[in-house]
Amino acid sequence: MSVTYNTTLKNTRMTDVVTAIDTGGAGSLLIGTTAMGTTLATITLANPVGTVSSGVLTFSGTPLSDSSADNTGTAAAAAIYSGGSTLIISGLSVGTSGSDINLSSVAIVAGEPVTLTSASITHG
Repeated sequence: MSVTYNTTLKNTRMTDVVTAIDTGGAGSLLIGTTAMGTTLATITLANPVGTVSSGVLTFSGTPLSDSSADNTGTAAAAAIYSGGSTLIISGLSVGTSGSDINLSSVAIVAGEPVTLTSASITHG
């Protein structure tokens, strides 16, 4: 049997996530290959990073982009760091739709732009 939290508690917890990401300024979204083996791109997030409703953190300011990807590869994972460079969330799914992190393309090429089209994280 899975654990279920009420919506008020989910919102409180996800609001704490927003606060953690925004600590020290705008947070960063790192896009990487499987298990973050290689960082492909880094996107600066909005501050505040997003809004919370019904247990879902929806990122603000999209589309956001990295104007020049660091490496070439297929985006398969993502992690979020606070403005103070502390790891806040790892293991995020990446795709072009229906993922935690949605990009315009998962085929990343070094030196080319990478665009975050939408992102949301749902409390379990």
